[in-house]
Amino acid sequence: MLWYSFTAYVSGEKTGLILENSYSMGETLNGVSGLDINFEKNVIEQKLNELRLLGASDKDITQAMKDLGIQRARLYGWPNTYVFTKAMGEMLVGEFKANMATIILRPTIITSTFKEPFPGWAEGVRTIDSLAIGYAKGKLTFFLGDVDSVVDLIPADMVVNAIIVAMVAHASNQPSETIYQVGSSMRNPIKYRSLQDFGYRYFSKKPWINKDGKAVIVGKIRVMDSMASFHRYMALRYLLPLKGLEFANTAFCHFFQGVCSDLNRKISFVTRLIDIYRPYLFFNAIFDDINTEKLRMAAKSSLAENDMFYFDPKCINWDDYFMNTHIPGIVKYIFK
Repeated sequence: MLWYSFTAYVSGEKTGLILENSYSMGETLNGVSGLDINFEKNVIEQKLNELRLLGASDKDITQAMKDLGIQRARLYGWPNTYVFTKAMGEMLVGEFKANMATIILRPTIITSTFKEPFPGWAEGVRTIDSLAIGYAKGKLTFFLGDVDSVVDLIPADMVVNAIIVAMVAHASNQPSETIYQVGSSMRNPIKYRSLQDFGYRYFSKKPWINKDGKAVIVGKIRVMDSMASFHRYMALRYLLPLKGLEFANTAFCHFFQGVCSDLNRKISFVTRLIDIYRPYLFFNAIFDDINTEKLRMAAKSSLAENDMFYFDPKCINWDDYFMNTHIPGIVKYIFK
């Protein structure tokens, strides 16, 4: 038996209902032909060799390779390198699985644990957690995205349980390939608007205490519902003042060079970050989970320890989970 965990977001920016279908070798999201994994490897190696011959610094090499990855991903319809490489991984599994039972698990956005090993455990900063940290510390002043779109979340322990149950279900090792999309958008959807509300309510009652010992007061944040509104905001709030500062820097013999460079770097970082996460902030799809639901039904009827290996998102009360489990968990284990 082979099992692999990838991500539900190999679907790229597709809308509507995303089925639990596999990717065939060379398949692309936009119909552009010519995707060849060996060729992609050669492109990477050639670019690396070229940069090294030019004597590029490690920092410049890293940035150039990130840019190349996004360029190659978008050529074939994927929004970034992460989901592009995950999709190619699925293609390789399908190509070389031979006659083995193969399980491909596609979790959505993984959040802190629901129950096990204890509620609220988390490790590492996830996408939505970085938003919570920025908001609680007073650094996030606006939200970019469609607040009425569904955000697909699934606690980490439910993902682990789905893996275990799937392995038991396929223990006979009969030749097959089954894809399980493990998420909540189909059975128990939640919207970004609710996440905003949970954050405001929690940190209004239990504000973050900063390094100076002062409570950070949070408020309702501004919502930008389009990339156009974001670009207008950046232009008026940061780019125009930067132009003025650059003019003054030139007039005063580069006296403000350090400030200009720092502001330029921060603006570039935010712009790149938004560009990478834009597809998820405006994501408008639901992940079908027919195979996963069949797995849950099979577990209920045949697995004696079914209650121990829970992974049904319908059992989650999102209000209770965020207010009493997830947010307290990330404050305890992730906030620094």
